[in-house]
Amino acid sequence: MANNIYKFAISVLLACFGISPAVAQAPNDSLMNLHDCMAYAVSHSTQMRIQAADRSDQRWQRRQAILQAFTPQIDAQTYAYNQYGRNLDPETNTYNDLTTFYNGYQAQASITLFDGFKTVNNVKMAKTVEKMGISQEQQKLDEICLATMMAYYNVIYYSELEAVLEEQVKTAQTNRDKALRQEELGQKGHPDVVRMESELAQKEYQLVDVQNSKKDATITLKDMMFWPAEKELYIDNCVEAPQTSLASTSEIVDIAKASLPEAEIASMNKKKAAYELKIARGSYSPTISFNAGWSTTYYDYPGKEGYKARSFNEQFRNNRGEYLQFSVNIPIYDQLRRQTNVKMKKNAMVRAEAEYEQTMRDIENEVSRAVNDRDGAQAAFRQADKLANMEHEAFLLSAKQLDAGLISTIEYQTASQSYLNAQAERIGALLKLKIKDSVVRYYNGEAYINQ
Repeated sequence: MANNIYKFAISVLLACFGISPAVAQAPNDSLMNLHDCMAYAVSHSTQMRIQAADRSDQRWQRRQAILQAFTPQIDAQTYAYNQYGRNLDPETNTYNDLTTFYNGYQAQASITLFDGFKTVNNVKMAKTVEKMGISQEQQKLDEICLATMMAYYNVIYYSELEAVLEEQVKTAQTNRDKALRQEELGQKGHPDVVRMESELAQKEYQLVDVQNSKKDATITLKDMMFWPAEKELYIDNCVEAPQTSLASTSEIVDIAKASLPEAEIASMNKKKAAYELKIARGSYSPTISFNAGWSTTYYDYPGKEGYKARSFNEQFRNNRGEYLQFSVNIPIYDQLRRQTNVKMKKNAMVRAEAEYEQTMRDIENEVSRAVNDRDGAQAAFRQADKLANMEHEAFLLSAKQLDAGLISTIEYQTASQSYLNAQAERIGALLKLKIKDSVVRYYNGEAYINQ
């Protein structure tokens, strides 16, 4: 049984060097580390595709706002129709009852010269919304990476726990077989054999339960990555203890406030509310616009005896006209719609400022909690590592005592199980520390996918 424990330790070392039974079963499939899984999840995420479409909309809205502010609107149209009964004669400008054919062409351009800076503020707001979209895209990317990380480490935990329980099952089988032989030799009674059978059944049940949990964790990881469900996923099980940051909590808080997407979104949302308030106030201002146009017509009297219309080219030249126009629109009364809009935008500004302050407060609390959790996880890992080393020494001593016949099989089994359980606790503490440390590093300005 000591050889089984040694085999387990060797398998863990081989896994850290990228060698595992899974790879031997599928030599054509490469191991994926955490960064590979994150990159795959981001590149195949439907949420990122939706976010990219939203970003494209925001870019087009910004371009539209710029063109609306600094370029004229140009329209052109043409028409043709017959007019029957009493109508105005285009040639004499008197009424007649002749059927008249009209064909007209016109083009016009208009540009707003002043509107209370509404268009300028609209351009600034569109730029702010586009920057907000960039932060929202980064926020979504970080959420996907964190969820993938947790699913990834969950699979590793159950994989390592499965290996531990497999060794415990082998230990229980060895003890059961030894108890059966000792019963045949009269050295043990039947109750001892029943106890060994019961313990073996318990370990086998725990192993099946962990294997099911591992399958469920793998399905979750595949779902987060958009990995094909029918394709096997092989991940790198090697996990090393992180080198934790020595930065103080206050330093991390300052970095988080300056770099986190949610902080940028809250800041941009406050700016957006300010621009919307300026636009609402600008509706009280007169609007000055400039318009220019050109038009021409062609007409004929179909069916009028002895009448021959002038040629199309001649009428096109002679009937054309142009105009230039400045207009001023002064708002006087619109049933208090402008006043209501300004009041609502003021309230929106108050909400945006309050949300920004709350976001800053939340970031401070989250960073403090994350640093505290990281430090607690680090202390727990140190104790779990110390316990695992002590249990390892106790197991080696028990193995020697068993070979010398100084202890019973039950005592050796207890030492073996304690050692394996301590290894499982160490793995769990290490993975928890990895996640907690990654969160702190994220608050310290290092994106999950770059860790």
